[in-house]
Amino acid sequence: MSNDNGHKFPEVVRTTSRFRNPIGKYRLNRTSDCIACGKCVELCPYGVHVKRRGRVLVENQYLCVGPDCPEPCHAACPVGALSLKRNPDFEVLGDFRWTADLLASTWYMAEFGKVPPAGLEYKIGDSAGGFDKLRLVLKADKTAKEGVSEEPDEEVDLSVELNRRKDHAHKAGMKVPFYGGGMSYGSVSITTMLSRIKAAAMLGTFCCTGEGGYPDELKPYDAHVITQVATGLFGVREETIKRVKIVEFKYAQGAKPGLGGHLLGDKVTPGVARMREAVVGYPLFSPFPFHSVYSVEDHKKHVDWIKAINPRALVSVKVSTPTDVDMVAVGSYYAGAHIIHLDGSYGGTGAAPDIAKKNIAMPLEYALPKVHRFLTEEGVRDRITVIASGGIRTPHDVAKIIALGADGVCTGTADLVALECVRCHNCERGRGCARGIATTDPELMELIELEWGTQRIVNMFLAWRKELTRILRRLGMRSIRELVGRTDCLVHLDYMNK
Repeated sequence: MSNDNGHKFPEVVRTTSRFRNPIGKYRLNRTSDCIACGKCVELCPYGVHVKRRGRVLVENQYLCVGPDCPEPCHAACPVGALSLKRNPDFEVLGDFRWTADLLASTWYMAEFGKVPPAGLEYKIGDSAGGFDKLRLVLKADKTAKEGVSEEPDEEVDLSVELNRRKDHAHKAGMKVPFYGGGMSYGSVSITTMLSRIKAAAMLGTFCCTGEGGYPDELKPYDAHVITQVATGLFGVREETIKRVKIVEFKYAQGAKPGLGGHLLGDKVTPGVARMREAVVGYPLFSPFPFHSVYSVEDHKKHVDWIKAINPRALVSVKVSTPTDVDMVAVGSYYAGAHIIHLDGSYGGTGAAPDIAKKNIAMPLEYALPKVHRFLTEEGVRDRITVIASGGIRTPHDVAKIIALGADGVCTGTADLVALECVRCHNCERGRGCARGIATTDPELMELIELEWGTQRIVNMFLAWRKELTRILRRLGMRSIRELVGRTDCLVHLDYMNK
């Protein structure tokens, strides 16, 4: 695959579901009237039907695109042996933000490394607000069908510089405009953590440890790890701060602003307790806020502490989006931070309380332009990197957020969906995750194999990279940096006809 600034990206490797019957949008039924003529095998471009030992079978039902098929097999069957209907299991998947279509399209990208050809809505959800009400203003693509065009002849630069202060800290950057957000040891399995961080290393970007400490298994990937210092100070050690390029202070989360963190006791296994220096089986709380930080001056002492331990470390500051978030951002700059990470309220796993997510702090689409504008007016916008997170599900969400004023984004739930999360909202319980993703149960953790998980996440992000390249080409841009703050590239559905 082509290089971005000398980085060689991994190849897509088809990585199928680990379950026998992947969930698809449609179901095909074949009756005993079938004469095994093979016409459906011949017509279907998606490999749904196979002919084996003189019989024709529906083998890859989840790949059926239903009415979007150019030559529907059920309509062409000479004896009417095939019938098509919606899968009732599909109807109960997901929620308004992560619809069944978005889940299935993400699974498709994680398997094939490209966006779905048809049958699934892979750009927006059904939340009736937020990013789902924003649209990119794209020029017509006359050279290929939407979503399946080849890489442009002239390479589009998707890299993001992270040290814009130009100081003596690491000259770190990302080859793609996204990195993995913090999911701590204890909240997810060690295999999930390793899959995300190993994928980040292959893609030339970073992944955050979250607040649960720095497991030894992550050490081979030090150059791509962001270690987090949160209010509970769980697992914070000077020796790990010295090893990494980026240290993140987590002052608040968009999914639970003002509440801090909570890990239930049944997730505090012996390994988690040892890493967090806690007691097995007892719940752990991260208070809000840092009780030593009540001013920019206090904040600067935190930043100076990290720089004293590791003078070359970049400092990232993760905050939620209060109404004065613009003042928080400029204060972080003057305190010496390299990255301001704005975490909006649309994100969080099933462990995040809805009462906080839906009622506290500003929506990200309002906070981002406010911060971007204020930093520009202060004359420091080009001296600090703005990263945004909270509910980023698709490459189209990435483009919208950058157009609102971010330099790049931080992902979370999308990574877990690539591992076949079904959004069952049982993340907080030790044996709650039936798919072995957000669990510390030894038996459930064995449901995911590391190489499988890594490749699924790599495939999904390669699909995002390809789609972002196509979006930028259709905007007439050759660099992701050209899109930063370009709100003129967006329209809001509520104001289109006003």
